[in-house]
Amino acid sequence: MTTSIGDTLAQYKIIPVLVLEDLESGLRRCELLCECGLPVAEITFRTKAAESIIREASRRFPEMFIGAGTILNTADLHRAFDAGAKFAVAPGFNPTVVGEAMKNGYAFAPGICTPSEIEQAYELGCRFFKFFPAEAAGGVKMLKSIAAPYKHLGIKFMPTGGVTIDNAADWLAVPEVSAAGGTWLNKADAEGIRKAVALAKSL
Repeated sequence: MTTSIGDTLAQYKIIPVLVLEDLESGLRRCELLCECGLPVAEITFRTKAAESIIREASRRFPEMFIGAGTILNTADLHRAFDAGAKFAVAPGFNPTVVGEAMKNGYAFAPGICTPSEIEQAYELGCRFFKFFPAEAAGGVKMLKSIAAPYKHLGIKFMPTGGVTIDNAADWLAVPEVSAAGGTWLNKADAEGIRKAVALAKSL
């Protein structure tokens, strides 16, 4: 994933991570995000509807910055970008998927939680990483520790997994964090989304 995509995600700060079961409800969720001032989402490839939602949401809401999540193989990688995804992320580091993404110029962030994974992914061309599972892997303290040796490289992270409206500010205060993945926004109502927008604007 290129630094410019990290910079784009940094404009939003909080990235809704969505698990959407069907096209209709998925489009409603995307519409609500746009209406509430948060036109960005990581739509996970955990459901059969994900590809069609990305394709249709990209058409209906051109102002929305839509990415694909849970990309576990090269087939899903191509499906996501063919559907209109502007970026993609994975929960783990798969060298085959990373290599395919780099070869095709796809904006892709592998999931990492160790220095070894950072170094291997960096060698393949990654400069932006998903720190996952963020809280279970050691939280803010852990990310600061593993990011420290690489400050001179200018790499950035998007922690996801255990990030909430109550601790998002702590994550976003880390200089190496561009944005935080918000799984709680998958079910949030308009008020909950607006709280996330207000928090992002206050930081």
